[in-house]
Amino acid sequence: MPIPILNDTSFHWRRDQPSPQRPITMAGRDLRATAMLPPHSHDWGQFTYALQGVMRVDANHSSWIVPSQRAIWIPPGVVHAVTVLENTHLRPMSVHPSRAPFAGPECKVMELSGLLRELLAAMEQHDRDEQSPREHLLMEMILDEIPRCAVRPVRVPLPADKRLKALCDALIAAPGAELTLAGWAAQVGASERTLARLFERELGMGFVQWRQQVRLAHAAPLIARGVPLSQVAAELGYTSQSAFSAMCKKTFGCSPTTFFGLQH
Repeated sequence: MPIPILNDTSFHWRRDQPSPQRPITMAGRDLRATAMLPPHSHDWGQFTYALQGVMRVDANHSSWIVPSQRAIWIPPGVVHAVTVLENTHLRPMSVHPSRAPFAGPECKVMELSGLLRELLAAMEQHDRDEQSPREHLLMEMILDEIPRCAVRPVRVPLPADKRLKALCDALIAAPGAELTLAGWAAQVGASERTLARLFERELGMGFVQWRQQVRLAHAAPLIARGVPLSQVAAELGYTSQSAFSAMCKKTFGCSPTTFFGLQH
């Protein structure tokens, strides 16, 4: 079955563009797994909340995994592509660039506070054709609350160097592979020392940390699909479910089921 490719107008219901007077506009749509939105950009920022499901956003030479009950901030002008990994209920919110909640071009995946979830729900229920003092207050509170939310990224940076790219592509295809960096060095034609230097220079992290991010990225759709944690751990190269859970807790401060939105 061919993968459905969506354009920017079919991906979500079009709304009026945000303006200085109305800095937020909202939309929403439910999307099926494997739907894709090709690379594109907006003049405004986009804050997309995943009520349910898992999506991947590719931007800034990285892949960002957004599980359910998380949101991603995409700054104005940043070229990004979206792949739906599990049936997803999305609520995209467009933000005027003058009111961007974060400075700079970096995307951010964050955990929504209870207050922000309620504000977004109230905003969604507001009459879209009515501009009122209540709508203005909701917008101001939303823009104030977003920067206060905890950042919970599952980010997989991608390299440019051909040797490192060969290693990264192979590990993304088989995240449970147990080869050490020395083992990968023999396969891609570079020394272990060279690869270690490339990881730090191009990806800003070491091999073990990068592999951990890849494994977490693969875990997201598996967990959302209901695959038992013991099976997820085995597929990703962990010796036990407890080892996988311990890694997740060390990285995010919570269990895999909590992080990936199965407990709210």
